[in-house]
Order: sequence, then C-alpha cells, then structure tokens
Amino acid sequence: MPIDYTKRPRTPQPEPEPQPPAQGYPPPPPPPPPGQGYPPPPPPPPGQGYPPPPPPPPPGQGYPPPPPPGGPGYPPPPAPAGYGYPPPPPPPGYAPAAPPPPPAAPAPAAPQAAPVSLSKVTLTKAAPRVSLEKHAGGGLLRVNLNWNARPAAGGLFRKTQQLDLDLGCLYEFADGSKGVVQALGNSFEASPRGVSRRVIWLDKDDRSGANTEGENLFIDLAYADQVKRVLVFAFIYEGAANWADARGVVTLFPAQGPQIEIHLDDPRDGARTCAIAMLQGGGGTLSVDRQVNYINGGQRLLDQTYGWGMNWTPGRK
Repeated sequence: MPIDYTKRPRTPQPEPEPQPPAQGYPPPPPPPPPGQGYPPPPPPPPGQGYPPPPPPPPPGQGYPPPPPPGGPGYPPPPAPAGYGYPPPPPPPGYAPAAPPPPPAAPAPAAPQAAPVSLSKVTLTKAAPRVSLEKHAGGGLLRVNLNWNARPAAGGLFRKTQQLDLDLGCLYEFADGSKGVVQALGNSFEASPRGVSRRVIWLDKDDRSGANTEGENLFIDLAYADQVKRVLVFAFIYEGAANWADARGVVTLFPAQGPQIEIHLDDPRDGARTCAIAMLQGGGGTLSVDRQVNYINGGQRLLDQTYGWGMNWTPGRK
C-alpha cells in the first residue's frame, strides 16, 4: 500500500530565546527650550589668553602711513667706479709663473766614443771611435791579428781546411807618399820621404796560424805627425772565404793606455777582404775608427772603396 506523505504530521519548532536589547550610545540631551541657545563657554582663568584687539580708530581717521623711503635704515651700497667691480687682489706670496722657454734645437748626432776601461776598450757599431793622445818620447803602436786557423769541418767525411789570413795596411803620409804594407809582394815596411828609419812595418807572415801571437803590424808614434791615414785590413790568402769560422780579433796595443779591441763579427759570405780600422793623425793625436767592412775582392777593390788612387799589379808571396 503506498504511503501518503502529504498527511505526515509536522514536527513542532522550538520557540526562539529572547535576546537582550542592543547597547549603543546614550541618547543626545534634549534640545533647549525655544528662544534659548547653548550656554557660552566658560572664560579662561585670570592671567591667561590673548589680549583683546586694539580699538578701531575714530571715524575719519585711519592707520598712519608707512615711513617714506630714504628715512632711517641701511645706507645704499656705494656705486662701482668705472665699468664693474675692480678685480680682487692677488694672494700674497705668489708670483705669476714665467712662460716655459722654447725647446732647444736638437744637436746633430756625432759618433759615440767607445767606453773607456782601465784595461781594454772594445770598438762596436754603437761606439766606433777612440783617440790616442801623443806622448813624449813616442813609443810603438802594435796592431795584432789573431784567428782560428783550423775551423771545424762542415760534414762527417770532410777534411778540416786550413785558413791563412794576412794582415796589412794602406798608408798615406803627410808628404803625399802612399803605398801598402803586406806580406804579398814582400812589402814589409814603409817610411816617409827623408826618414831613414822605418815608420810602419810588418813583423812576419804566419801562414800556419799556429803562432799564438798571430801577425803584428807596428807604427812608430814618434812620427805620428807625419802619418795622414792608415787603413788596417786583413784578407784570406788561402782557404774558404768564411770569416764566421775564422773568428778573427784585432787588438791595438798603444804605448800607453788601455788596449783597443775590434771583433770581426759581421761576416759576409764570399768576401775575401775586410777593412778593419782607419787610423788618422792630426792635432797631436791619432784617432782609431772601426770599419769591419767586408769587400768581395782584393786590394784593388779596397783601394777604390776608400779612394787611395794607386795602380796595382798581381803579386805573390
């Protein structure tokens, strides 16, 4: 039998509990009766408060005008003299800086003198010149050439080839006479006209290179005033033209003072002659100038290079 839900009795609902009345602000005071207002605020205590404003001026009068300009007050600033204010004085104790001097013109470059040592002077490209002072009594200047006569062979089965270097010089005296001193042609000595003693000479020809003293050229400094110029040279008489393996060194031994050393350290392949040093006299001194100039030729080409102007013929030693 189906149930009829429409006839189901309602469940009674509980009664809501009474809530206390809400609290708020107290009600405002009742308005004053008609024709009355709020009471005035109480007056301030005695001795306090602002003073009352001054009474207004009588009718027909007003406040007094301000004082005219020019009355008592700050005096106006003085008028500037001329055009503008004068410049402030310079601070005491300081003088105006002087203008820098104009740059000096560079001096022309001159050959640098060789560094002087107590025992040895080495002439180089940077310092190629030195001077020998004339001493009383003269003395001898010895020019020595030393080299490696047996350089190492270039290959395993190559034989060591002996090098034969010859020392010599081209000379020119003050009287105009000129010539060559060398072993080739047996020209071992020279002197100016009217002088019976030899002035320039070669001591010997060392063909083996075994002599530890090498070859020596001498100049008698007692006749230094009669020497105009002397070009000291060396040439490879026998062996390959290989100055690098020869490692030649020329040393000048003056009568007094340090030794002068020149290394033949700027070789040129194929050159057989090397101009080593130029000696020039004048003014009581003898100057030495490094040359180390390699020439692809013999004495004839050396003569042409330095302008000696002599005639040459083939010679042997």
